[in-house]
Amino acid sequence: MTLFFSGCATEQERAEERNQIQFLIGVSQANLIEPWRVVMTREIKEEAGKHKHLRVVFTDAAQSSQKQINDVEKLLQQGIDLLIISPNDASVLTPVVAKAYKKIPVIVLDRAVEGYDYTLFIGPDNHSIGKQAGKFVADLLGSRGGNIIEIQGLNGSPPVRDRSEGFQEVIDKYGNIKILDRVAADWQRDKAEDEMKKILKKYPDVDIVFAHNDPMALGAYKATRELGLQGVSFVGIDGLPGANGGLQLVKDGILQGTFTCPTGGKEAVQYAIDILNHEKGIPKKIILRSNKITRDNVALYTDRQNEPVPNVKAKHKIVLGFSQLGRESQWRLANSASIKQAAKDEGIELLFTEADQKQELQIQSIRDFIKQKVDVIAFAPVVEDGWEEVLQEAKTAGIPVIISDRTVNLDDSMYTTFIGADFEEEGRRAARWLVQNMQGRTNVNIVELQGTVGSTPAIDRKKGFEEILREHPQFKIVDSETGDFTRDEGKKVMEDCLRRNGTDIQAVFAHNDDMALGAIEAIEESGLKPGKDIVIVSIDATKNAFNAMLAGKLNCTVECNPLLGPQLMKAVKTLVAGRQLPVRIITSEEVFSQEVARKELPYRKY
Repeated sequence: MTLFFSGCATEQERAEERNQIQFLIGVSQANLIEPWRVVMTREIKEEAGKHKHLRVVFTDAAQSSQKQINDVEKLLQQGIDLLIISPNDASVLTPVVAKAYKKIPVIVLDRAVEGYDYTLFIGPDNHSIGKQAGKFVADLLGSRGGNIIEIQGLNGSPPVRDRSEGFQEVIDKYGNIKILDRVAADWQRDKAEDEMKKILKKYPDVDIVFAHNDPMALGAYKATRELGLQGVSFVGIDGLPGANGGLQLVKDGILQGTFTCPTGGKEAVQYAIDILNHEKGIPKKIILRSNKITRDNVALYTDRQNEPVPNVKAKHKIVLGFSQLGRESQWRLANSASIKQAAKDEGIELLFTEADQKQELQIQSIRDFIKQKVDVIAFAPVVEDGWEEVLQEAKTAGIPVIISDRTVNLDDSMYTTFIGADFEEEGRRAARWLVQNMQGRTNVNIVELQGTVGSTPAIDRKKGFEEILREHPQFKIVDSETGDFTRDEGKKVMEDCLRRNGTDIQAVFAHNDDMALGAIEAIEESGLKPGKDIVIVSIDATKNAFNAMLAGKLNCTVECNPLLGPQLMKAVKTLVAGRQLPVRIITSEEVFSQEVARKELPYRKY
């Protein structure tokens, strides 16, 4: 454990330096063996070094979860103001992270712990990286297809699982591509070289090696050269700088390509300072952007920069064009109010339009913003598809685009970031609550009221909800119709469901509170008691939902925070300052049941 102060200084100077320290941050690193983690530690040191009032204590768990638990305990005893931790084993470290979170802010890097007892998670989307690698490998093989060897990192670790699943998901789409074998090499070059030599004796007809990091890809390359094999291509992950880093390996033609996997070290320090200074707009999760690096674009990358940030020139007053999808719900009204107030608070000129849930009106608004040469465009899309042409126009004009609330079905190179909720997790939370609170029942028939067809919340909430129910076959969705996120449609759909199913309905899952409130009206008019005869769980956590819980008519609401204004304005200012944004910024949310409704209602702002 080392506390880093200035090097050549007298004891008096060191004492004076200690007195100037405003914040002490503890960093608990899983290990310092993996090159990627060495870079993470370096980035934390370098970013912290820019702030004279900040000092950092580093610990190395040396791949031991028990040592990392002890390290965290010692850091807490030292009186640190904030903990940054990259867990060795996320599940094992969860309790001590939760313990620390009760005392101080905690930033989790790389591997997310279980639950939500932390301040902020910063890390890559390893499943997405795996999918990107799969698409790249398939493109390299082309119509002829071919054989792949996959070299994984530490066996059983979350990054390995997610990268492999994402990769397999894409490869499964190609009947002429086959993964011959998989082997774990613990992220190490030498072990990958040894394992590759064994594999090549069994499978000499390999076309491509996909390694979960660049050092292992280099080890596999060395193995083929030692055995005199030619014609094998290599793809890695990390894209780190340095003599043997992925960027240089691509430049040298050793790797056909790699995918950047940012460590989050720099961002962790930046957000730590914001958290300690009680800044507004702190999210719950930051998902860092991964970029594909090939010989065609490797020259664009430097030691301190990934993909160039869109050219946004700071002006006397930043101009933001925002296209809101409509006024369909209380959630949307609160979202609009938050954006308007945050722009006012930050001194940002806001050009605000509403599209009445019509995509063509949103597209026209975006084109108008382009003509007006705004600094940044943001919008909440009505549906996922149909945005490529207009976003390409914005990209050509050099205007960065931020997606808010709902996502679009496009490659993330078409926009700078997404700010909003994890809709799949909201669906999972609703299902978990339902399963936990209806335990013991042999048969639970569920009516699902879906949101707007083709919209991200409707797609993802359904997906997350069904994911949990697959583990509990006694819970069955017997009817699922769209209520378009409105109260009137929610009532109408519920009336139809009651006519079709009679009284054989035990639960309702509504994709938002407005539809749940409409369903409550329909259930009451049918002579049944909502919240008792039929259990109801919804998503949004609006004041109206809390009042329904107080009346005993709604059982649970899962929060979907509409107050995105501060985070949006923070992202806009970050862009104007010339910094790259993460690919996704996820808001902080909770689950509320009838038991806590009275206590929490006074704190609801929407």
